[in-house]
Order: sequence, then structure tokens, then C-alpha cells
Amino acid sequence: MQQNDTVTQLKQEFLDSLEAHFAVSLADATDLQRYQALAAVVKQKIATKWRRTKEDYRDTGAKQVYYFSIEFLPGRYLRANLLNLGLLADTEQMMTELDVDFTAVMEAEVDQGLGNGGLGRLASDFMDAMPSIALVGNGNGIRYRYGLFRQAFINGYQVEYPDDWLKNDDVWEVRQDDEAQVVHYGGNVYLQDTPDGLRPVYDGGLDVLAVPYDTGMVGADNDVVNTLRLWSAEVPEGVKASVSERSVIESISGELYPDDSNEEGRRLRLRQEYFFSSAGVQNIIKHHLADGYSLHALPFQVAIHINDTHPTVVIPEMMRILLDEHGLGWEEAWGITTRTVSYTNHTLLAEALERWSQDLFAQELPRLFQLIQEIDRHHRVSVASEHGEDFAWRTSPLQDGQVHMARLAAIGSHAINGVAPLHSQLLQDKVLHDFYILWPAKFSNKTNGITHRRYMHAANESLSALIDTKIGRDWRKLPKDITKLRDFNMDEAFLRELAVVKRQNKQRLADWVSHNMGIDINVDAIFDVQIKRLHAYKRQLLHLLGILTDYLALKHDANAYVAPRVHIFAAKAAPSYHYAKQIIKVINEVANMVNNDPAVNDKMQVVFLPNYGVSLAELIIPAADVSEQISTAGKEASGTSNMKLMANGALQLATMDGANIDIIHAAGAENAYAFGMDTDTVYKHYEQHDYSAWDIYQNNPKLHRVLDALIDGTVPNVQEEGQAVFDSLIRDNDEYFVLGDYESYVDTQARLGQDYQNQQAWTRKSLANIAASGEFSADYTVAAYADEIWHVPHNLLAQQESK
Repeated sequence: MQQNDTVTQLKQEFLDSLEAHFAVSLADATDLQRYQALAAVVKQKIATKWRRTKEDYRDTGAKQVYYFSIEFLPGRYLRANLLNLGLLADTEQMMTELDVDFTAVMEAEVDQGLGNGGLGRLASDFMDAMPSIALVGNGNGIRYRYGLFRQAFINGYQVEYPDDWLKNDDVWEVRQDDEAQVVHYGGNVYLQDTPDGLRPVYDGGLDVLAVPYDTGMVGADNDVVNTLRLWSAEVPEGVKASVSERSVIESISGELYPDDSNEEGRRLRLRQEYFFSSAGVQNIIKHHLADGYSLHALPFQVAIHINDTHPTVVIPEMMRILLDEHGLGWEEAWGITTRTVSYTNHTLLAEALERWSQDLFAQELPRLFQLIQEIDRHHRVSVASEHGEDFAWRTSPLQDGQVHMARLAAIGSHAINGVAPLHSQLLQDKVLHDFYILWPAKFSNKTNGITHRRYMHAANESLSALIDTKIGRDWRKLPKDITKLRDFNMDEAFLRELAVVKRQNKQRLADWVSHNMGIDINVDAIFDVQIKRLHAYKRQLLHLLGILTDYLALKHDANAYVAPRVHIFAAKAAPSYHYAKQIIKVINEVANMVNNDPAVNDKMQVVFLPNYGVSLAELIIPAADVSEQISTAGKEASGTSNMKLMANGALQLATMDGANIDIIHAAGAENAYAFGMDTDTVYKHYEQHDYSAWDIYQNNPKLHRVLDALIDGTVPNVQEEGQAVFDSLIRDNDEYFVLGDYESYVDTQARLGQDYQNQQAWTRKSLANIAASGEFSADYTVAAYADEIWHVPHNLLAQQESK
């Protein structure tokens, strides 16, 4: 079919859908109705491929991957699905012919409130990559009724509103009532002698119905559509429940990351983790048996991957099903479980290694707690015989009244991976060192990746189209082919075109800021971007101190030179993370001070964009000149915003942490701005206890003045928050070495500002980053998981060979 025919057919299908669903004409339809009508057309085009994919997997007996994640962060589906179906250009043409603002139609789709940050975005990138390389993969998570929260700023403070993302329903999902599972909580469980041995008897407790909603995950330019299955908590059919009882049940899938600063919040989080883990495992085993396979064949037909520790209860839950429901012996059940489950660790922070109170765990999941006690006993006996009682105690999942989930995950899985070379090395050397001694073959690295389809081809169409004119389109299927761009690093005309695309993207972001925030920003200035979850170790605070350094220099030194900059922040702080919310308040007040000071605001501006999410990221990332990746060395597992920003031509201003190291190596050290302590230096300070924030403060007059500005009234309206920040750095000795890296940071920022003035040289550096970004594609990441951990086929190598 010719393109014009495709456009004509799309147009008729869209108009018919609009009338069928809403009984309105195009002229009378709202943008929301237009979006829903178009999405219905696209969903219909997906449906046939989805059905055939499922039938093909069943008929061929393909081994299937199930990716368990407590969050997914997909962003908007319409544009991504049109792109992967090869219909984006046709749809844009159709909308132009109909005189419809296609951007307004797409913006009528809300971001799904299913994730918060990098963990959820990675999971969604994997959901995009798997079908695109014909990898048999499924997602398993929770269909949250409300997302994390909708962020607004009032008087500079973060204020949280409910993220009611489902108020207009989700066009893309399909409810599957016949696949519902019952998940049981609480009560008492005791073991009873039977002719078949000890069997558990349940007394009381709460049954919750887990109802799945499926969404098709569309492969790029192929006929593969995988499934993302999300579970919703409901009252079981036939059960009479009061309003309060119904509320308790529905709260399990009610809200992403409920506040866990109190006992009830922690109880709800544990229930959430068991909810999607139990429903998913029950469903997998049910289908496995229905397809005619034995339980012993499970590791050969199924790979279950747990994305961080939240789904670790998969391990005792699988044991429960194999032991209690199918009568297997302990050793055979344990062998099946461990050969089926694999685990990705995503953190180096000790406080982020998940633990649960044994009392709470036993109350909520009594049978699973009994099984974990048995896992703990078997582990201690096995390990103590070779490594001694102390070593066994250090690696046991039950210790000091807590259930240590990372230990349980390490014991109960056949593979453990980190997400960047440095992170994986630190897991082996520090965080999970004892487990590395026990099972070195379990450990590997799988560097995170992103989907260029969303963050370049959809979010930055003009850049991708420009690249096509130089190297063709093969790189869209084989991202590493983008290295061919290096051949054009001396092509002055191409460099000018690249700079034009960047400026257009900066103008697009500036228009958004003007429209939504009433601030006019300078598109000729450096767009200096830090977009990530607000956490002390990510050090938005260091960026803030750099801003104050420049501000005070411009105010008090007539000879000071500061390259014009727009500092762009976007981040949410967890509602109970008081210190992070204090930092947001200080940043917003500094922004207010800077932006309203005519003595400096031709040289610097600061904007904190509210309610950061995927769609806002798709606007910010193509516009960025500088990517601030400034976490304390040894704290960031990998990072993925760094990959998205480099792919769009931003230069890394970075510590040698996480995947920053690999990005800088790939792009060339001369095309990035590395600064600060390395991991060895950080860990030496920890070991030697020789770090003194007070001494740094006293011996650096510039820094002294900047910190005093937080408490002496220079920054207005932050009396409490400024003091809290000051105290965390000085009184509490600066846990994340902000002051230790301060001088290196501001010196590097100054050098960066000077370099930006040579636009051709800067654009050449930008080109080097774009050309090196292909190796950080999620396609390669999931292919590596498939080859080395899951042992399932894919066609990424076939694509390479056919080319």
C-alpha cells in the first residue's frame, strides 16, 4: 500500500472511531476524545499481532521471561506505538490534512502513574526492547490506582496532590477476569501430620483477588507484541465486605510507594510486594502445567527475573506452591526455584538494602516466614560446614529480628548482576562480598540501557532525521551503527545543522517554561540540566552551591566572568523525605532570588520544573547542553538519564560513578567534564574516618561565603531550610562529600563555560557523545541477559548478520 493510501485509510478509521465512541464530529470533538479515538484505532492494529504472538509462543513451546518489577514507568504510549508500528509519519500527515493539532492530541494522554524513577523507566525500556529484538518476554507488576503524586510548588515548597491517572480509564489495557488469582494474607498457619507428611493448615486471614490487566508491548518494525501484566486488588467474588474492609483490600493496588515511615505504611508496602509476586508466580505455574509440562521442566520453560529486591518474595512463594500445593520435596523444590529465578541489584546504599521486621513479616505472611526460616536453617548448615558459623550468620536472611531481602535474593537465585561495571565490582568487593566468596559464578555485570526509539526517534525526531541523512536508517535497528557519525566530526555544514536542531529543541523547552511558569529563559545560554529523583547522594545540593558561587561572584566582583547559563532542575522528593524537600525549598528560593535580580539574570537563570515524569523528560533531554551526573562516587548503581542525555548530544559533567565511567570512556574523556573524588578515595575516607567538612569550610573562603549565604539572610525565606542544609554539611560532617568535591566542581564548571563559547568545538564534542550512545541501547542489554542469564533466543545478532 502506498503512503497516500495508508493516510487515507487511517483518516477514515480515525473519523469512524470518533463517531463510534463519542458520536461527535471532528470539529466538535475535544482533544481527549480525539486521542481516545485514535488510540482505539492503533490498539486494533496491535490486537492481531498480539494474538498471533501469544499463539506462536504457545504453539512453539518457547521459553518465556517474566520480568517482575514493583514499578514500570512507560510514559505515553500513543506516539511510541505509532513509531514502532511504522505509522507515525502517516499519522502526522493525516492530522495535518485534517487541520488537527497532533501535539495537543498526544498531550491529552496522561503519563501512567506506575513508576517513580530510573528503576521503573528501565523496566519499561526493557518492555520496549524485548519485542523489538523478538525476545519472548513479559512484564509483571501492579496496576496502581494512583501514581506517586502530582507535584506542585507553593511558596517554594513541594506539595503533593493525588495522581489520578486512571480517571479517564486506560485505553491500552485489557482486563482478564478469567486469569484472576487469589492472594492470601495473615491468619495462623500450623503444620499437621498427614499420610503425605507435614502439610500446612491455614486458620483465618484475608483473601484478596488479583485481577490482571494486560497491555501489548509493541516491537519496532516487526510483528511481535509482548505482554505487560499488571494486577489490581479486588474483593473476591461472593465475599461480603464492609466499606472499610473493601478499602483495606483495594489499598493494596491503590498507591505507588505509600508512606512507609509508620507501621501501617510498611505493612501496606509488604502486602504490595507479595501481591504482585504471588499472583504472578501462581499464574506462571498454572499456565506451565496447563501447557502439559512437568514442574521439573519449569527452569527450562520459564525465567523469572526480579528487578531489585521488591519481588524477592517470589522465592518463598514458589517454594510454597511447589511444596504445599504440589507435594514436592524440599531439595527438588529448591532446585527448581533457584534455577528459575535471577536477580538484579540496583543499589549500593546500605540503607536501601531492603529489610523487614520479622514480627511484621510473620503477621502478614506466616507461611512464607516459616519457609524463610527453613531457607535460613538450610543456608546456615550448608555454609557453616565450610566457612564457619560467623560467616553463615553474616550471610543469613534472618538476623537481628529482620528479614534481609537482598540476602534472600542472593541465596535463592542462580544469577546476580549489577548494572554498570563499577557497580558490579562494588557488589563483589563490598555490598555482597560474602556471597561472592560463596558463589562467584553467580555474579555478572549487565550495563543498563535505554530505548533510543523513545528518547531520540520519538522525542527528538529532527535529530534522528538529520542523522539518517548522513548514515542511513540501519542505526535505528542496530544502534551501535551510529558510530558512523564520527566520520562527520569535521563536516562544518553538518555541525551547523546539528547546532540548529539543538537550538530548536531549546526553544521548544523555553516556550513550555514561558507558558507554564511565566519565565522567559535565554536559549543562547548553556542549558545545564539535572533531572533525577531528589536524593542527598545525587547531590542536587552541589549543583546549588555552584549556582550560589556564580551568583555571589557576579554580585561582588566586577571582573567576574560567568558564561550565561540556565540551570534546569526537575525532581520529586519522597513525601516522607523531609531533608530532600528542604533542599527543594532552598533551590526554589535561590531561583526566585536569581531570576528577579537584574544585576545577574542576563548571565544566569534557575528553573525547577514541577511534576517531573517521562513526558517532561522527553521535552528537557533534547534541549540539554550539559548533563549533571554528580552523585558521590560509589553511590549511583548506574544511571540512565546520563545515557538519554548523551544520546541527545548533552556533555557529561560527571563524577566517575556508575555508568558515567563507561559513557565518558565511550565518548572520549576530551568530550566530557569529569571531576571530583573517585570511589577509592571515598571509601578510604570511610575506612580512615579522616574527612572533616569543618576544615574544608574553614580553609576555603569562597565556599565559606557560599555556605554562610544559606544562614545569614542572603538567600531569603530559607531560615529553617538553609540552616538544615548548613547543619547537614557542617555539623553532620557532610555524609556525601559535597564539600570535598566543591572546588573541583566549580573549577570544572568554569572551564566548561569557557569551552562553550567556541560553538563549533562544543558541537563537535556533542557529536562525539551522540555517536558513542549506541552501545547503551536497552536492545543490547536485554540481549545480554537473554544470552547469559535467561538462556532464551532473540534476533539481535540475526539483524546484525543480515545487514
